[in-house]
Amino acid sequence: MKATILGAANAWHVEVLIKAFAERNVSVNVLRTRDLKALINDDLISANEADLGDVILVRSLPGGSLEQVIFRVDLLHVLEEVKGARVINSPDALEKTVDKMYATALLSKAGLRVPETCVTERYDDAMAAFAELGGDVVVKPVFGSEGRGMTRVSDPETAHRVFMALNQYRYVYYLQRFIPHGNRDIRTFVVNGGVIAAMERLSYDWRCNVALGAQASLLVPDENLIDLSLKAADAVGAFYAGVDILPSEEGELYLLEVNGIPGWRGLQQVAKPDIASTIVEALLGLNP
Repeated sequence: MKATILGAANAWHVEVLIKAFAERNVSVNVLRTRDLKALINDDLISANEADLGDVILVRSLPGGSLEQVIFRVDLLHVLEEVKGARVINSPDALEKTVDKMYATALLSKAGLRVPETCVTERYDDAMAAFAELGGDVVVKPVFGSEGRGMTRVSDPETAHRVFMALNQYRYVYYLQRFIPHGNRDIRTFVVNGGVIAAMERLSYDWRCNVALGAQASLLVPDENLIDLSLKAADAVGAFYAGVDILPSEEGELYLLEVNGIPGWRGLQQVAKPDIASTIVEALLGLNP
């Protein structure tokens, strides 16, 4: 078997995955997504004309212009549907998870509790939604990760300033009702239909991302958390995923996000299983 990792060769996640593949005698290419190209003739090849192998593991899907982003995702579709490669996560799952509105709608459709959400392009609609959502909302970029770009807005004057700034640059307004949660949330890690690890994150403010300074501790998930996590990953069709769950101060569990290109460096510091090895074994069909 041969595998390709789409990502930067010096990135931590790529390095631990290379090691996990090597320990199982699997040859690995590492390519940047933007270095791929399509030759539409009799074949589809990479920029260096190498065989991409049987499994393509997507560790990076960089942003860019609208054309660049569409091309990169379309290329993954072609690799999967035309070349017959196994793309993980699938381009269909990546399209769902990278778009917060799409993912939130799918989670809600699956019967999972999500924060009340409004998405709109109009300033007037955003201001009306701010009031309807209780005058305390989290404004998020539709495309984003690690908590970056999120803003909590809890008064009308700040809402006006934030929404006018977004309007100036033609951003979409993505607003969610703020759920009091004691600056605590939960990340579970799903691989091939099972939860392999989980952590609780405690922060100094309402954002609970390890990348922003939150402290992680090992969490043994109960059956309820496991069930929610598996249903969330299934709702977006993810083979592996990081699932963010927000326990409210009233004891309710809200599904915040399913990350289709999840990081696990912070989780690995507290988790017992070797996460990269677990992913690779699942890809190779070595798990029972």
